[in-house]
Amino acid sequence: MKRRVFFSFHYENDVMRVQQIRNMGVLEGNEVVSPNKWEEIKRKGDGAIKRWIDENMEHCSCVLVLVGSDTSSREWVNYEIKKAWVNRKGLLGIFIHNIRDPISGTCRQGSNPFQGFTYGNQSLAKIVHCYNPSPQDAYNDIRNNLDNWIEAAIEIRNRYP
Repeated sequence: MKRRVFFSFHYENDVMRVQQIRNMGVLEGNEVVSPNKWEEIKRKGDGAIKRWIDENMEHCSCVLVLVGSDTSSREWVNYEIKKAWVNRKGLLGIFIHNIRDPISGTCRQGSNPFQGFTYGNQSLAKIVHCYNPSPQDAYNDIRNNLDNWIEAAIEIRNRYP
């Protein structure tokens, strides 16, 4: 079964890597917004960005955080993580530093974006999986496992009230 997934990532750094994952054909999800459309949304302010995120995440069963070198420090990624958890969406991360961007190549591995969040007295990083695909074949590792990782994320989220 294809799940509707919301993609959370650092647009400027990682959009080409994210497009490769979207193009695997494994998932349904929100279309990656074009640079012009994203600039238009940003010009309207924080309220417009939140509305866009909220509307696009609403009918998704899982939020997939695609983690590049600077993803964990991004304000809107952090908003999306918090919103996903509060709204009981499946939540997982995948490090994408070994997916080759045709322009810039690979990048350094970023930090786990779930470390900055807690559930009760436990770090969300101990609950939410952040997968690190094989550096030898990150693309195929993601393609071959993504469905199972998403189902596991939904199952894990359902265990927590």
